Order: sequence, then C-alpha cells, then structure tokens
Amino acid sequence: MSSHDKPRANFRSMDQSTAEDWAIIVPEYLRLASGLARRVLAHLQLLDGDYGGFPVDRLHHSRLSATLALEAGEDEEYVTCALLHDIGDTLGTWNHPEVAAAILRPFVSEENHWMVEKHGVLQGYNFFHHVGMDRNMRDGLRDHSFYDRTARFVERYDNPAFDGQRSCLPLETFVPIVERVFATPKKSMYAVRS
Repeated sequence: MSSHDKPRANFRSMDQSTAEDWAIIVPEYLRLASGLARRVLAHLQLLDGDYGGFPVDRLHHSRLSATLALEAGEDEEYVTCALLHDIGDTLGTWNHPEVAAAILRPFVSEENHWMVEKHGVLQGYNFFHHVGMDRNMRDGLRDHSFYDRTARFVERYDNPAFDGQRSCLPLETFVPIVERVFATPKKSMYAVRS
C-alpha cells in the first residue's frame, strides 16, 4: 500500500484533531522515526566528493574523524558525534556545527552535544587568523565545563582528519553504531511511545 492509499487524519486545523486522528498519525510517526539513522547516513553521503578546496573530501574527513575516535576506544555515542560533526555543511553552510548538534541532540549527552555544537569555534584557532577572523574566539568558551572535552575532540579527531594518506574505515562500519545511537532518544518533547 502506498503512502497515498493509507488512512489519513481528517482535520483541517490541528486544534480540530481527535484521538482517532492521532491513532493514525502516531504509528506513521514511529515508522518514520525508525528510519532516521539511515536517512541521516544517506545525507552524510552528500559529502562524498565535496572537497570545498580541502585536501580530502568532507566524507573522508568525517569517516577519518570517526575512525580515529573508534580506534582510540571512544564509546559509540562519541564515535557517532565524530562521524556526524560536519553533516551540517550542506544545509547549514554558515552554521554547520549547530545543524549537526541539532540532529544529534535527542540522542547524545549534554557533553557530546556541546562538543559538536562548539567544535567549529575551537577548530577556528587553527585557521581563523588566515581568513581575517579572531583565532582566539575560543577563549570566550574556556570557562565552560565541556571546553576541555571539545578541545580534546578537535585536537585528536577533527584536526588530524584532513590527511588523505591515512586510511579510514568505510561508512558501512559505522552504520550499526549510528543505528544503535539513534534507536532511542534520550530527550525529546516528541518521545512518543507505542
């Protein structure tokens, strides 16, 4: 049965919706939610071949960041953050860390969420001065309790992941990891249970 042929709610305005309408919507919502990890990974693949002037394409950079984290023994949530930290490049060109953080927020700890959200500012120390920006912008975040965690992420996994000579694991290696992390939200106002 195609999506067009499935039962649909009948309201024309949300305030007119009924429990019967939501009995139709919720299972569809849960079906959609169950495929989130695969859709996110499909979107990540848009970075394949996108060099943007960098020495490696953005997908290689993402995979290498995650490879380094996995090989260092980081947990699956952290590895997922390393893999997806730049996924916002295509949709949030001017705020990619915040886009990645928004995607990850329901599934990761506050520490990991902040790390992804702020990694761009801390990575900026390595290049902002070359593009007319303040490389010390990160200093405004130094007093935050997750600063050191984020600095460590940039130093160990983000910064060295532009090396085209280093091999990285294929994306397929990370699929089950991302699926496990995305299986159940830790926090969401839409955490609907069947």
